[in-house]
Amino acid sequence: MDSIVPVIDPPEKILIAEDSPTQAQRLRNILEQQGYEVSVAANGRLALEMARQLPPALIISDVIMPEMDGYQLCRSIKADPALHNIPVILVTTMSDPQDVIRGLECGADNFVLKPYDERYLLSRVQYVVLNRALRRTEDAGMGVEIYFDSQRHFITADRLQILNLLLSTYDAAIQRNKELNESKEALEISNQELESFSYSVSHDLRAPLRAIDGYANILEEDYASQLDEEGLRYLSVIRNNTKRMSTVIDELLAFSRLALHAIIADELDMNQLVQEVIESTCQDHQEYRAHKIAVNSLPPAQADRGLLRQVWANLISNALKYSSKTAAPMIEISGRSDGVENVYSVRDNGAGFSMEYYDKLFGVFQRLHRNEDFPGIGVGLAIVHRVVTRHGGRVWAEGKVNHGAVFYFALQAGEKK
Repeated sequence: MDSIVPVIDPPEKILIAEDSPTQAQRLRNILEQQGYEVSVAANGRLALEMARQLPPALIISDVIMPEMDGYQLCRSIKADPALHNIPVILVTTMSDPQDVIRGLECGADNFVLKPYDERYLLSRVQYVVLNRALRRTEDAGMGVEIYFDSQRHFITADRLQILNLLLSTYDAAIQRNKELNESKEALEISNQELESFSYSVSHDLRAPLRAIDGYANILEEDYASQLDEEGLRYLSVIRNNTKRMSTVIDELLAFSRLALHAIIADELDMNQLVQEVIESTCQDHQEYRAHKIAVNSLPPAQADRGLLRQVWANLISNALKYSSKTAAPMIEISGRSDGVENVYSVRDNGAGFSMEYYDKLFGVFQRLHRNEDFPGIGVGLAIVHRVVTRHGGRVWAEGKVNHGAVFYFALQAGEKK
């Protein structure tokens, strides 16, 4: 790496306060390669003692440390007349807006965002070291009282400290935003590649699966008389499993296509859409005709009709299936709107589920019931979750074993997705 700090003679002394030996050694190596003389303290208390014995030109401190954290160390340095001119750089993840306020309160001179880029870190160090003389000529302010997040804070840092801290915070925010954008782009590319891979694999599995089922069918039709009861049972197992595998492939393909489906939002009459799904589902599964289904008034939505049809089809089919063994199966479909979002729900009085396993509910191929009790693959709710979140909405559920379940999804009201 090219040096960005000029040769220092004699070398400036920098004190590092860092409880992680690995992080401390890495930081020490970076600074020593640039000509600085470096000391390391394992916590804020030790760093304060070392600074009093041999004042450094700069202190670089982690925020989270045992015994005395970075904020406490900085506050102690600034409160000591013999040390208050020593600049302090805090190394933090900057995950909380309160970090900036705490930094201002304790008098920190700069922030460096963790994980840090070496060149960025060195540029901060060089800037702070070269501006020490300017800071000594600045008169400390009388302090200012501010309110942030309903809390009172008293800031006594001088004008240059405040300016430097705010600039470094802004700089860190830009750096974090750039990293997030790069991560988002990489994630989108990875997701697209994964969806394409899943689609290709699923598509390619169809041919050998059809061959297995076809030959098993030939054996069953043309050679049944030559097989004993056990042989016929084996053939039945083969055919049943090929059918199940075919269903798995169909569900996986349906899930993979969601990423490739561009959302075309239209004004949807949810009442009409739900009635279409109910009629289609009950027509395909005559055993569900015994269910009592109540549909309350549903607010309209701005959404993709084809994708929302999949949401309703999966939720209603699940409710029908899991209440099918109940003596008097009932399903209630409802909706409400508060002007900000529309909330829809599908309630049943069936098998329900344990909230203990809630985190598995919307995962791909995750099932909370045995296939012998309620056949299925475990993709339907994952599709519901994917579709709704792609529309900028949210999905959740409540359930109790043998006391039914209710599934909710919410979409923004009055806005096109």
